[in-house]
Amino acid sequence: MTERAAVLAIDQGTTNSKAVLVRADGAVLGTGSAPVGLSTPQPGWAEQDADDIWASVLQAVTHCLAVAGPVEIAGIALSTQRESVVGWNRAGQPVGPVIGWQDVRTTDWCSTLPASLDVLVRERTGLRVDAMFSAPKLHWLLEHANPDHVGTVDSWLIHRLTGCQEHLTEAGNASRTLLYDVLDLDWSTSLLEAFGVPRSVLPEVRASNDGFGTTYGVPGLSDGIPIVAVLADSHAAMYGQGCTRTGMIKATYGTGSSVMTPVESFVADGCTLAWLTDRPLYALEGNIVSSGAALAWTAAMLGLPDVRALTELAASVPDAGGVTLVPAFAGLGAPHWDRNARAALTGMGSSTTRAHIARACVDAVAHQICDIVDTIPGTPGQLRADGGATVSDLLMQTQADLLGRPVEASNVAEVSALGAAELAWATLGETTAWADKRTARTFEPAIDAGSRATRRTDWSKAIASVRTT
Repeated sequence: MTERAAVLAIDQGTTNSKAVLVRADGAVLGTGSAPVGLSTPQPGWAEQDADDIWASVLQAVTHCLAVAGPVEIAGIALSTQRESVVGWNRAGQPVGPVIGWQDVRTTDWCSTLPASLDVLVRERTGLRVDAMFSAPKLHWLLEHANPDHVGTVDSWLIHRLTGCQEHLTEAGNASRTLLYDVLDLDWSTSLLEAFGVPRSVLPEVRASNDGFGTTYGVPGLSDGIPIVAVLADSHAAMYGQGCTRTGMIKATYGTGSSVMTPVESFVADGCTLAWLTDRPLYALEGNIVSSGAALAWTAAMLGLPDVRALTELAASVPDAGGVTLVPAFAGLGAPHWDRNARAALTGMGSSTTRAHIARACVDAVAHQICDIVDTIPGTPGQLRADGGATVSDLLMQTQADLLGRPVEASNVAEVSALGAAELAWATLGETTAWADKRTARTFEPAIDAGSRATRRTDWSKAIASVRTT
């Protein structure tokens, strides 16, 4: 490989698509990004357009290549949003909307399913029956749009990158569907029947580094570039953070948040398949529905231009002044799992200011991470944090204070893309250990145990006040 050889890592997320060219030593030669639209045609619905997602990927790749200049692309790596589902016809054209991971239109339908199915789902997937995961969305899409092929976003991008020749998905993404048996490492016949999803419409599942075809007819890219590695975005962030051993824990602060820690073997509650290479790596995970989304909502409500302005306003006061925000805009995710809960803003008085509300939102994001960490067995070490919101020193310090343990915030914006690229380079035979070479900001707890306990207790009371179960 030459010094201009790089893996093209594509990170397709909820709000944008990124492209990053990464050398074998972890050096970034170029980046590009493009926004992705999100529509909410009805309360609780979240939709995207599959063609818009593909166009955003092409735009990000084009910009990335222009920035980098001449480069030899050794392979492609994908990091993709999870649980969202896409349907298309035999001609490769989208059928119906992309139903987003945060969409809750199937909540009522999920409540009609027998309790025995939830038991089976937990035993075979480590997850629970919930509208966030793919199977209920696939059931809805099959009933309302009648697609010939369905899949998660990784399978859609593989399909388009290969000139509509391949229908493949990666094991970690498949593990988020409620249809993939993470012990047998195959689609589960029992779960397919229970959710009404025919095996014939689903993609073939491959290991994370097993190869996913080659490019064909992609604007700006040569034909024949191998798609070397694929990871789900939260899993890619864990890989990129170097969290591969038990006791290590990472949190990704995105539209929602994912908290993950590797485990030695599968456990049938809150467990997911992080990736599959020569062997499966399982991880305990908790998913938060609204974190970055809560920050964006609060910024808009307060008439602020963006989340940065929100966190700056929040930093202007020493605390939230007794105000608590529970951002259950689409219900509560882990560890509470009450999708009928609704958001609440409480504790306001005549002295409450916009800054107090902003600070309450920052606190809420950190409290939700703590709720999940508190459920992890044993005593995890420091938290490795990544994602857009980690640029806020206030949020990271608040997180350390409420956790009572250090928080190491990555200074790299594209951790998910770099994680996928690192797996790709390892698959191509290069030795990598990029996480150990990166700089990070470390935040130590700055409040005492009593103050921490009081704040956590007050938060628990606020959560209890909005729960319906």
